Amino acid sequence: MTEYGVSLASINRWRNEFSSTTNNREDLSVLETEKQKVKALEKELKEMKLERDILKKAVSIFSKSDR
Repeated sequence: MTEYGVSLASINRWRNEFSSTTNNREDLSVLETEKQKVKALEKELKEMKLERDILKKAVSIFSKSDR
């Protein structure tokens, strides 16, 4: 290390920075996966609400015709 003029402290700091960068990449990957899951769930929720509203209208129409 001294032959290159780099201190042990610098090497340790660089190693820690590199390992945290790797962890950040993994964290970003997990975040992207979670974002995709949330987006899919939001789409599913929207579809379910639409189906619910259609069924409510259908019940309303059929209950009026029974009178």
